[in-house]
Amino acid sequence: MATDFQTEIASLRRVLDQIEAVTNIPVLKEQIASLTEESAKPDLWDDPDKAQDVTSRLSHAQSELERIRKMEGRIDDLATLVEMAQEESATDPEMGAELIAEAEGELTKLSEDLSAMEVKTLLSGEYDERNAVVTIRSGAGGVDAADFAQMLQRMYLRWAERHGYKTKVMDTSYAEEAGIKSTTFEVQAPYAYGTLSVEAGTHRLVRISPFDNQGRRQTSFAAVEVIPLIETTDHIEIPETDLKIDVFRSSGPGGQSVNTTDSAVRMTHIPTGIVVSMQDEKSQIQNRASALRVLQSKLLQLRHEEEQAKKKELAGDVKASWGDQMRSYVLHPYQMVKDLRTNYEVGNTDSVFDGDIDGFIDAGIRWRQSHKDSDE
Repeated sequence: MATDFQTEIASLRRVLDQIEAVTNIPVLKEQIASLTEESAKPDLWDDPDKAQDVTSRLSHAQSELERIRKMEGRIDDLATLVEMAQEESATDPEMGAELIAEAEGELTKLSEDLSAMEVKTLLSGEYDERNAVVTIRSGAGGVDAADFAQMLQRMYLRWAERHGYKTKVMDTSYAEEAGIKSTTFEVQAPYAYGTLSVEAGTHRLVRISPFDNQGRRQTSFAAVEVIPLIETTDHIEIPETDLKIDVFRSSGPGGQSVNTTDSAVRMTHIPTGIVVSMQDEKSQIQNRASALRVLQSKLLQLRHEEEQAKKKELAGDVKASWGDQMRSYVLHPYQMVKDLRTNYEVGNTDSVFDGDIDGFIDAGIRWRQSHKDSDE
């Protein structure tokens, strides 16, 4: 059946109009003007942290506006291409067919790109704009679980690398035989928390264990936690009396010493029992500051979860958290990665473990939004 380009292009324009309405173009332009003025101040770099924040927000706002403008241009170009194809078909059917095929390819690509843009407009939570702190912990499954946790760490770091996002591994606890017990890393990107927060939950791996000399199938688990990174404006005060701080020597795989000083820090928040370890920085002071910031982020997240739980209690909501056992990675007897919430699945497991997880993330964001809408 021939493609109804007129209907399809009209549909694309409606979706773009909705995206522009949610993005609020006039406000975005005002933000760009304000941040441009601020970035031009001669004393901006007297405070490097503030300067980096201003330039980062300006770059993000400019790229958002540019992305919408480019999308408008691409839709206009498609409409022009379709007109040319129709005119050409009357005099040169072969050339007309080639142009129509080109238009169909661009229509498919436009629909995919516009769908990805639409997903971004669903990130409107209180902390969605923040950088993300991701913690992965191995669960049941022994050495296979530790190996699985490391596979997940690589998957997320490769995902960030694919998008050009900066990452910083803040702490890693290595397992004795293989893999890791836990790891914590930061993803530095606009809306990193809102994007990655749908990855939180229990992940399950089914495969023939490479650590079992009898070649038996093994099921193992790993937990993924995602929190927004604290900002100086959040004011999460922690009394010194609520903290227990231990220092120890940083270590790498196999117990090898990374340095010869007791620079690593383990910080325990006594009232909640939350423990944060940091060993990425070279000095104890830097590790202590990083640990405190992540602890503040965890307490901020805990406060937010308690507020949400209270709201659900008042509303009589007794549904289980969507974050529990949310994805299954099966490598044997068949190959399939499937999200148990959205039913989104991919047969190419190698690409998923290499960081190709945008389809899962987009489906998760849409799933979360649909549940928010049904709860309201």
